[in-house]
Amino acid sequence: MKCNLEAVEYIEKLKQTGKLTSRSLQKLILLGDARVNEKIVNAISLCKPEKVTVLTDSPKDAEYIRKLSLRNKEEHRLAISGHTVHFDGYFDQARDKNNTRYLLPEGMKRSSHLNATDRESGLKEIFGLFDGSMKGKEMLVMFFWLGPCGSEFSIPAMQITDSAYVAHSETILFRPGYEFFRKTRPEKFFFFLHSAGKLEDGKTAEIDKRRIYIDLHGDSVYTVNNQYAGNSVGLKKLGFRLAIKKAVEECWLAEHMFVMAVHGPNKRKTYFTGAFPSACGKTSTAMLPGQTIIGDDIAYIRKGKDGTAYAVNAEQGIFGIIQDVNKKDDPITHMALTTPKELIFSNVLVKDRKPYWIGMGEDIPESGTNFIGKWHMGMKGPDGKPVPFAHPNARYTLRIRELENADTEIENPDGVPVKGFIFGVRDPSTSVPVVQSLSWNHGVLLASSMESETTSATIGGGGNIDYNPMANLDFLPVSVGTYVDHYIKFGKELKNRPVIFSVNYFLKENGQYLNGMLDKKVWLLWMEGRVNGDFDAIETPIGFIPKYEDLSVLFKEHLGKDYTRDDYEKQFAIRVDMLLQKFSRIEKIFSNECVCPEFIHELVSQKARLQEAEKLYGTVMHSKQ
Repeated sequence: MKCNLEAVEYIEKLKQTGKLTSRSLQKLILLGDARVNEKIVNAISLCKPEKVTVLTDSPKDAEYIRKLSLRNKEEHRLAISGHTVHFDGYFDQARDKNNTRYLLPEGMKRSSHLNATDRESGLKEIFGLFDGSMKGKEMLVMFFWLGPCGSEFSIPAMQITDSAYVAHSETILFRPGYEFFRKTRPEKFFFFLHSAGKLEDGKTAEIDKRRIYIDLHGDSVYTVNNQYAGNSVGLKKLGFRLAIKKAVEECWLAEHMFVMAVHGPNKRKTYFTGAFPSACGKTSTAMLPGQTIIGDDIAYIRKGKDGTAYAVNAEQGIFGIIQDVNKKDDPITHMALTTPKELIFSNVLVKDRKPYWIGMGEDIPESGTNFIGKWHMGMKGPDGKPVPFAHPNARYTLRIRELENADTEIENPDGVPVKGFIFGVRDPSTSVPVVQSLSWNHGVLLASSMESETTSATIGGGGNIDYNPMANLDFLPVSVGTYVDHYIKFGKELKNRPVIFSVNYFLKENGQYLNGMLDKKVWLLWMEGRVNGDFDAIETPIGFIPKYEDLSVLFKEHLGKDYTRDDYEKQFAIRVDMLLQKFSRIEKIFSNECVCPEFIHELVSQKARLQEAEKLYGTVMHSKQ
């Protein structure tokens, strides 16, 4: 750890810049951390802001950020108290996968899925883009926890940005960390530098110069010329990549997962984690009526002293897709979005200070304001395409503790014991609604074989089928083979392994969905009963599926509807021919990866079981067979 003397020397350098108020300087003096001060000095020299403000955990500083975002017109007040709206630019509406790159040292082996560039040249390029990017603007310096305060799970983080919207989002999404930095001066922390860049009408102007670079060697993220939170809020999916690297090195899991409690019979409470690609049912599962939520997006999972897997939420808030949130299908979220609280909408339509979004179940105005500016029905954008009234990837940001279904253990520094992992896909043709793996290693195979229909959460997304192991491929800083081996190794360390399930809410026949949006509650309750020994199951070549009789009772008791044998047979038919095609594709993918023998055994065995079923039953296998 650098000594206080060095911290004082950097304070003198900060005074010389003339950019900090005496109050901000005092905050840094109290921190007494040379590395923090050095990063601020370097950022000022590079970005050349008009003013620098250091923020603490205080309510006063949080209020400063909220007011600054309104004053800068990065957000606008809505009719309901505490609600605001933010608009990203027309071409800044989703994660930019092409320009999100890892900075790797020269000579380092690069996995085929990694979008990487040379570290030295990459830093030179992005620092060139940062040069003067904050002229005339205010630099904000903030400190956070990734995970509950004071927990062995948690990672300290420092953020520098010129966007009050980004700063406001982070105060909602992450736990404050200034006091921790002040008391402990952590030896290691994640560092994030962001600039929205040149602005026109409050929106990033130079989208062609958008860059999001992840420096694994320096535990840092640099992101410039963007505002969309998936690209700009570094602590979220960008910092998540740093956390995965750390987890692989230290043998724990950093996962793209919700953490929730499923409430079973006799007041039983069972914790699950779940990983789904964007817009595939992840948040709506975690928000199901009658259940409680720890987190909806990023989980840190460690082995406890008793050999059980324990999980915490890396965040304290939700940055959720708002499409199809309505009173009928997602009542808890809908209630949260229509009652007073601190909440940011983004890229919805606003008319008379009321937000409108796709699938909200209300009549939509024919004109208003959205991400293009003044909007009217039928207008086309600068790319010649029709402009929807709200973007399919429109979002909301709020704190989980303000939801009526927030779990009581949400801030438990020891985490919650996890009995089940759920991996969900958007698969219209092949996967059954719910299946339990045959073993932990077989579950790793199912999770690493996920194929899902793409959505609007990434630029250019929508309509294709992508391979996405553990719903995490976009965020992996290591090879898929290394990641799979890491999962198997983690399972070996556990005495009480979670049961692994796969779910699919999007199976279709003749273009029609075979399940309603709330049917997922039944699959969830079956999984809860299964891990607690309440239900038997049918063993199939791909794992254990529910018995019809059990599902029939669950549908009647919890959804008040009849579940027919015909529905069951359509949904839980094992589509052997399509599964064989899928696992042949998976086999080809892993032929280019270095993976452990245990995984290869599971893959070979899975194909053999399906080939035997094809000989016996043909292209489709039904439950009675």
